[in-house]
Amino acid sequence: MPFFLFTFAGINCRKTISMNQEQTKYLNVNGRLLDLSTPCVMGILNVTPDSFYSGSRMQTEGEIEARVRQILEEGAVIIDVGAYSSRSNADHVSAEEEMNRLRLGLDVLRRTAPDAIVSVDTFRADVARMCVEEYGVAIINDIAAGEMDADMFSTVAELNVPYIMMHMQGTPQNMQQHPHYDNLLREVFLYFARKVQQVRDLGVKDIVLDPGFGFGKTLEHNYQLMAHLEEFRLFELPLLVGVSRKSMIYRLLDTTPQEALNGTTVLHTLALMKGADILRVHDVRQAVEAVKIVEAMKAASVGD
Repeated sequence: MPFFLFTFAGINCRKTISMNQEQTKYLNVNGRLLDLSTPCVMGILNVTPDSFYSGSRMQTEGEIEARVRQILEEGAVIIDVGAYSSRSNADHVSAEEEMNRLRLGLDVLRRTAPDAIVSVDTFRADVARMCVEEYGVAIINDIAAGEMDADMFSTVAELNVPYIMMHMQGTPQNMQQHPHYDNLLREVFLYFARKVQQVRDLGVKDIVLDPGFGFGKTLEHNYQLMAHLEEFRLFELPLLVGVSRKSMIYRLLDTTPQEALNGTTVLHTLALMKGADILRVHDVRQAVEAVKIVEAMKAASVGD
């Protein structure tokens, strides 16, 4: 039975994790409880011209509407809208431009699917506020966990919405230049321990952790995180995994993002078996199928 040993606030902490330990997790989404006892799929809607996977870029109202319908028809529970490309070496985009892109996407989304659960991928507090107050966005998905905007934590607490915090070393502009850790797992876990305590002290109740695959991590770092993914259960919080078509797949296999669907499904399957609660994906149907297969296997193994 694995355990994780770390020091936080000067205290040595040892947490034993049962591989069969299951915790019922919920998110309060616009006053409704989203049950995560069965993992759910979050479909990616990029309203950017430069996201790393060209197949995810939606620029016109027609493209956005078609993508929204596809995400929901293929079985996603959440639509994650992003207007700032977080790929390595991406160009910096102003808050005004990010808001303009999001307004286009959210206007179309609300007309097309007014009851959809929507998250917005942003590290800016003012953008988060606009999306929640003007468009009823249900979840804030922050790649920087408050590191790129000091007002993010207090804003999320005031808005009273679920908050996805991701681990990233550096910024999208420099994160892949020289990623280095003395002890990857220890540093990532301490990062989350500190951040979770900070947002809880402000009154944030619904928190989701994202280990940040591909964000300030080498190929080896990414697979080390995946190998130890079940150990994130010590936080007793929902866990989001975002590996869809990422470089940890296509660089290992010497292919391209366009050829990375099979590798994505393999990693989704592993992540689900290791406790992932939310899969953030480009290819919704395939991810939903992976969830169904893994859940059927888990059900068949009960009592074995």
